[in-house]
Amino acid sequence: MTEDAWVSLFSGGKDSSWALYRALERGLSVERLVTVHPDGESYMYHVPATELATLAAESIGIEPVEVRPEAFSGADSTARGDAELEPLELALADLDDNLGIAGLTVGAVASEYQHSRVSAMADRLGVGVFAPLWQENPHDLAAAMLDAGFDIRIIAVAAAGLDESWLGRRLDADTLAALADLQAEFGVHPLGEGGEFETLVTDGPHMDRAIELEYDTAWDGTRGHLEIENARLE
Repeated sequence: MTEDAWVSLFSGGKDSSWALYRALERGLSVERLVTVHPDGESYMYHVPATELATLAAESIGIEPVEVRPEAFSGADSTARGDAELEPLELALADLDDNLGIAGLTVGAVASEYQHSRVSAMADRLGVGVFAPLWQENPHDLAAAMLDAGFDIRIIAVAAAGLDESWLGRRLDADTLAALADLQAEFGVHPLGEGGEFETLVTDGPHMDRAIELEYDTAWDGTRGHLEIENARLE
């Protein structure tokens, strides 16, 4: 058992990847990447392509831990969020028994719903929280990710102004400019914090090898996602 082991709450998306990257930059000893695989829609977690988080973990070189909660269909969002958190808390308690967790890295940006629940869970576990994106300017965060060398792909969209052509698109300067226009017109959050879009980090300075994807797109007329047919490390 150690006293300085950190655990990263990790989906493979840009926000959790950035939190992990910043933690490693700071010298925190991140020893596990914990990924929750939601069964269906989720108030708490990134949903699409979470299976690719283990591939990202291999490239990063940190051991993954997978949590698979059962579906929770309660209509009340408070009860649903709390119920979704329980399997994660149990998994972290087990890790704490084995590792002696010092803290969690978290990719929350603006969602008080998620941030408050994770913070309360950390308090119950008696561990710290490192949340470097929390309440930061989203445009500045996106620019910092690109400046650091993150290769970010949009893997799901669900908002006005985001059509099927956005699926698979790289988040670059032109994409950020287009998102700024959509923010002004439709209120789309520039980091997709309201669920407008989801991402996957396919490469970055914290990764030894890039993730290569083969995919098709699934589109229902208002929303869609990538259907990953094959994924491998470069």
